Amino acid sequence: GEKPYQCSQCNNAFSRKDIPVNHQRTHTEEKPYQCNQCNKYFSKNSAIITHQRTHTGDSPYQCNQCDKAFSEKGSLVRHQRTHTGEKPYQCNQCDKAFSEKGNLVKHQRTHTVDNPYQCNQCDKAFSQNGLLINHQRTHTGEKPFQCNQCDKAFAEKGNLIKHHRTHTGDKPYQCNQCDKAYSQKSHLIIHQR
Repeated sequence: GEKPYQCSQCNNAFSRKDIPVNHQRTHTEEKPYQCNQCNKYFSKNSAIITHQRTHTGDSPYQCNQCDKAFSEKGSLVRHQRTHTGEKPYQCNQCDKAFSEKGNLVKHQRTHTVDNPYQCNQCDKAFSQNGLLINHQRTHTGEKPFQCNQCDKAFAEKGNLIKHHRTHTGDKPYQCNQCDKAYSQKSHLIIHQR
């Protein structure tokens, strides 16, 4: 549709007159909406409504395939991709696709030669500081991620999350062809072959 209302700071245009007011705050960093529970400030009324659910525990966005519920619509949309297998974020340099935009951004760095995070113990270099920190634990043997249900500890947070499912029985990876569910994504992939 037509977008006659243009932002005076950038090239964005909008269909409604009230939208540029909220958008303008991304340039001015004005945050007129204050949370009455924790005093955080927000630029949009919708952002404070979403934030206040962290205090109330309200999760109005219910998954129609499992019993999970979310405080934000975007979180529900991302979660539902674990059921559908949808990967809308396609790399423009290879055939890989991702369910989340952040994972695509991380992946795209593998196509650039830019790996500024150099290990001081070996010749490996990384595109992100977090990857370097994870790698350095292979040298130090550090395992900072401790299970709160047993004495196991892990070098990476993702491995702790996987391990934790052995205690909870949580199986978030659901086959979209049958009713089987798995605690690890790799097990679902093997099942779907």
